[in-house]
Amino acid sequence: MRWLSLPLILILGCCSAAGAPKNPFLGKWDITGKTVRGTYIYWLEVKEVDGRLTGYFLNRAGSVLKLPEIAIEGNELVFSTGANPNQPNATKPVHRARIVKGKLQGELTTATGKISWIGVRPPKWGSYNANSVKRFGKPIALFNGKDLSGWGFQFADRPQAWSVTDGILTNHQNLNNIIFNQTFKDFKLEVEYRLENKSNSGLYLRGRYELQVLDDAGTPPNIHGHMALYSRVAPSANASRPAGEWQTVEVTLIGNRVTVILNAQKVHDNVAIEGITGGALDSNEGAPGPIMIQGDHSRIWVRKVVVTPIR
Repeated sequence: MRWLSLPLILILGCCSAAGAPKNPFLGKWDITGKTVRGTYIYWLEVKEVDGRLTGYFLNRAGSVLKLPEIAIEGNELVFSTGANPNQPNATKPVHRARIVKGKLQGELTTATGKISWIGVRPPKWGSYNANSVKRFGKPIALFNGKDLSGWGFQFADRPQAWSVTDGILTNHQNLNNIIFNQTFKDFKLEVEYRLENKSNSGLYLRGRYELQVLDDAGTPPNIHGHMALYSRVAPSANASRPAGEWQTVEVTLIGNRVTVILNAQKVHDNVAIEGITGGALDSNEGAPGPIMIQGDHSRIWVRKVVVTPIR
């Protein structure tokens, strides 16, 4: 692959500054790929900083990372997440994309084949404020304390591995994520849960935005800590309780703004959500989505899940 040289990138930046059309690739893209194995979800942000092109990419799961390689070749955007350090001799994955009728039409080439994908712009969010909601609907108890009514599972080819005992919902194997069948747009979510030592789970809002659930009491807050907006925004404080203790979280989500109160302490204050997080069910950010509880990492016990819609 031929990457743009630094002088050419600088020329592109100077032309833009001189009044040439704005680089059409700049900005955020919600990306969906279709494969024989199912749907692949990606997220991309392209920026121009000091005349240089840079990008941030979410490769289905994990964290949003800065791209080591990104350039424009002709009318195509070309980028790569780089070689796999565990397979230094393998062909590195390369994405090539162009603008087609306002969408980003791309193709990922790997050592094993190609994946076609389409990127669209995320919604133009309004001036929302998660701290000034005035009209709530009727609370909906998603967990009835008896059985799994209303819940489904993300992975059809894996055991369900969730059950209810003595009024508590739990995953007894780390195999599947549990999803409530109803979808919601704007809402307040209340959850009570406890963790075992070194547990790692997550609450997914609209099935797209993960609030990390982690046994990390006593550690500094970070973008992968308890109640972080995973890999994007760290909580303002670590309000975690020790493993084995019941914890409570209240989440208010309206538009792309979220306020989170963990164990009676506000840890996100009307924070802007800049995009989907790893493991998102889809990338359709403008649509309602379900509540998902991660159960394919570690053990979690849940005794309350209540959603109050915001009208």
